[in-house]
Amino acid sequence: MKPLILTEDDLRQRIALDLPLIDVIEAGFARLAQGGVVMPPVLSMHLPDVNGEVDVKTAYVPGLQGFAVKISPGFFDNPARGLPSTSGLMVVLDAQTGRVRAVLLDNGYLTDLRTAAAGGVAARYLSRPDASCAAILGAGLQARMQLQALRLVRPITSAVIWARDPARAQALAAELDSPDLAVRACADPAEAVAQADIVVTTTPATQPILRADWLRPGQHVTAMGSDQPGKNELDPACLARADLYVADRASQTRLMGELRAAIAAGTHDGADVPELGQIIARTHPGRTAPDQITICDLTGTGVQDTAIATHALAAFSKAT
Repeated sequence: MKPLILTEDDLRQRIALDLPLIDVIEAGFARLAQGGVVMPPVLSMHLPDVNGEVDVKTAYVPGLQGFAVKISPGFFDNPARGLPSTSGLMVVLDAQTGRVRAVLLDNGYLTDLRTAAAGGVAARYLSRPDASCAAILGAGLQARMQLQALRLVRPITSAVIWARDPARAQALAAELDSPDLAVRACADPAEAVAQADIVVTTTPATQPILRADWLRPGQHVTAMGSDQPGKNELDPACLARADLYVADRASQTRLMGELRAAIAAGTHDGADVPELGQIIARTHPGRTAPDQITICDLTGTGVQDTAIATHALAAFSKAT
C-alpha cells in the first residue's frame, strides 16, 4: 500500500484545536506514565548563527498501529522575513513492520496544535477550576493558541497580554478582544501576572521573563517556551516558590526545561519530579488546595507527536 501523503491544507480542513484533541493529548501523557512507551531523548540541534534550532522527536506507544518521527525546525528571525518561525513534517511508521504509513507535510501545524493542547491539559489538572483570568507572556502564534486552549478547559473571561514588543501585544489583544473575552495589552509584565489566575509563558527567551516575587497564591503557571538547553523563561526561584512543580517528562526538563536552569541556580535539586501523566493517572497528587502555586514545565514530548499523528490519520480514515 502506498503511503498516505497529507499536506498542511489537508490537515487544517479536518484537525483543529478542540476538546477531543485535548483529550487525545491527555491520553498520551497518561499512557506515558503507565509505562511501556519507548521515547528516546530529543535529538536537538542549536543553530545560533541563524537564531534557529531543529528538534527530532518520536515515541512508540504499545497498542497503536503506528508511531511518528517528527522533524521540527524553529527559525526565530523568520517573522522579519514574512515567514512563520516553525515548520516541519511527521513521518508515520507502521508499528508492526516499520514501513511508512503516511507522510504528514504539516509545516508545523500539528506541532502547534499538540503544544497548545498540552497547555490545555496542564490547566485542566493544575489550575483552579474557577480560574477566569489569564496572563499570556508573548504575542506569537502559541500565545493565541494557548489562550484558545485555556478557554476550552476553564471559564476564562479576560486575558492580559505582555510581549517584549508592545506593538505586537497590542495588535494581538485587539485581534482577540471580543464581547465574551476581554483582552488587553499590558506594558508591565509584573502587572499582567498580578491579575492572572493562569500564567502562560510562550517565548523563546534565554533570560527569565517571569519573576518569582510576582507570583501569588492560587496561581498556575504553564511554561512552554524552554525546549532547548539555552532557553529560560522562569526565574529559577519560581520553582522554589511553587508548591508543586510538574514536568511533561522529568528527564527532558532536567536537560532543556525550566528545571535545568533551577538545578544550575541551586533552587531545585532535580529529584523526585512528578510528571503530568502521573497527575492525570492519579499516581501523584496534583493541586490539593486553592491557594497553592503550581508550575507545569512543557518541553514537548514524542508521545504528543505520535498521539496527534494517530488522531490525524484516524480522522482521514473515517472520512474515506
